[in-house]
Amino acid sequence: MLEEIQKAVREAGKIMLDSHLTEGQIEVKPGHANYVTAYDVAVQKFLSEKLPAILPEAAFLGEEGDGSQKVGKGYTFIVDPIDGTTNFICGYQMSAVSVGLALDGEPVLGVVYNPFREEMYWAEKGKGAFLNGQPLHITDRGLKDGVVCFGTSPYNPEYTDRTFKVMREILPRTMDLRRQGSAALDISYIAAGRNVLFFECKLSPWDYAAAQCILAEAGGVLCTMEGEKTDFNRISSILAGTPTAVKEFLALGL
Repeated sequence: MLEEIQKAVREAGKIMLDSHLTEGQIEVKPGHANYVTAYDVAVQKFLSEKLPAILPEAAFLGEEGDGSQKVGKGYTFIVDPIDGTTNFICGYQMSAVSVGLALDGEPVLGVVYNPFREEMYWAEKGKGAFLNGQPLHITDRGLKDGVVCFGTSPYNPEYTDRTFKVMREILPRTMDLRRQGSAALDISYIAAGRNVLFFECKLSPWDYAAAQCILAEAGGVLCTMEGEKTDFNRISSILAGTPTAVKEFLALGL
């Protein structure tokens, strides 16, 4: 099943690579600077047909849906067709197809693919995490020994003050900060050892579901910024990192 999902995700990535984005293909959704392109819609349509064919009993929850689907008993695909849409619009090439699979509300499989860098992260529960076939194992570094990534919750400007307060407090305790524009990739980068922590004040389940499985299998931790367990049926803050970096962050009480 994993191989079939990976193949579908690669094909979805090709839709991104073959894109020729024009102004008429960009729409604004509710919230500040919240965009969707014709390619977000096309990738989700493609995956909504391909993935159920692989696992017919699974429900499907995608970012570009009507919001009515919930993650309940049994299997559910949790999909962000293009995580990092603003990056995609602006040509930053830091965007990913993100496909998570939950069983009874718990992550059991994740695939995150950046076609621009030809990097595919994947994991199955109990079987390890990988980047292009190479096993991923976290080195448990603390804040002072790594880069911290963050999101700004741009669709919800009411979180701006808290975000920048956290940034000011945490910067002197780190090597540096990065804002890359894709939560799925930021969390996967922790699994790959490229950064030690990621935080964002408000995210939806499709933003992190696939990467959560990858991170857990690599030895990392994901919770809310308050240290609580996440729930795929609830929008919340997200904190992800090495065990030590997460513990250090939570001790700051931010």
